[in-house]
Amino acid sequence: MYDDKVVDPAEISKDDETIYYKNTPYTPKDLPQRLIITYSPKYAKYRKSIREKQVERAKLMLERGSTKKERRNPNDPAGFLGSIAVTDDGETANVYNYLNTEKIDEEAKYDGMYAVSTDLLDDNVSEILSISEKRWQIEECFRIMKTELEARPVFLQRTDRITSHFLTCFLALIIYRYLEKFLEHKYTCEEILKTLKDFNFAYIKEQGFIPLYKRTDLTDKLHEICHFNTDF
Repeated sequence: MYDDKVVDPAEISKDDETIYYKNTPYTPKDLPQRLIITYSPKYAKYRKSIREKQVERAKLMLERGSTKKERRNPNDPAGFLGSIAVTDDGETANVYNYLNTEKIDEEAKYDGMYAVSTDLLDDNVSEILSISEKRWQIEECFRIMKTELEARPVFLQRTDRITSHFLTCFLALIIYRYLEKFLEHKYTCEEILKTLKDFNFAYIKEQGFIPLYKRTDLTDKLHEICHFNTDF
């Protein structure tokens, strides 16, 4: 962690796991607090990936003509859409929806930034930030389970079946996290899971199984960490 030097986020490596922060007194309404503003390249990468997915979904909404916003959902992709009403002669205006690139660029400015306001004036900053960092990591775990692993609510009654469902989801997340770590966080969740799903084979009589997937740096790395090969 760094607090005593000036840094430019644009010059920091995306693979840097350091947390940069600024700690300053903050006293709203006579309540002594401290404001800790942090920048994390790892969190910046996470926020960027989330926004890119939202932008893709926003583009699909434009193509389908479905641009209704969900007021209670802060991650609603429709938030990146804008509208303009055009009329020539004072008649009822035609409304045109468009992708609001200015809003996308504005949000991108704050990738990796996080602010914590606390009245724990005497606690160590590193301890406070360690707890705070876990908040977005937990959020990411839920997002992976729901979006990538497609975990869904259970409609079961027996305790053993409910337990089995949650155990399956938990083990899938644990295995993915281990893969992510062994792959040194160089690949996105989508890339890893898509590659695993594409590991298909065909059985040829008298020849055995042959791979049907495309060999990539990621497949080579997976073979390396698993200590076996399937493409030769």
